[in-house]
Amino acid sequence: MRLIANLSDVAPEKYEGYEYYPLLSGQNGCRAGCRTGVLAYVQEEYKQGGVHEDQEGFFVMEGRGRALVGEEELPLSPGACFIVPPGTYHSIKKDPECEYVKVFFFHAAV
Repeated sequence: MRLIANLSDVAPEKYEGYEYYPLLSGQNGCRAGCRTGVLAYVQEEYKQGGVHEDQEGFFVMEGRGRALVGEEELPLSPGACFIVPPGTYHSIKKDPECEYVKVFFFHAAV
């Protein structure tokens, strides 16, 4: 089991509107649903979102955009960090003048 991951070693998984760089998961020793990765959003609308039984945290690495968390819209810029409570719908979009908004995320058991 490898307890470390490096973003430069991870090939992105491409989806409509974003790319996903998986980092830590059960394969690295994470337990109880813990998982981390990087997402690079190129979508300019809230197209897809998520609802999870666990909480999910985000840290903005690059770019600017907005996040919809429940009914609240949050501004995103480098250094911003936010949490999504369990069972809460959330989605992210980039600002039109940016190439993308890149975030580090983590799932954590409640």
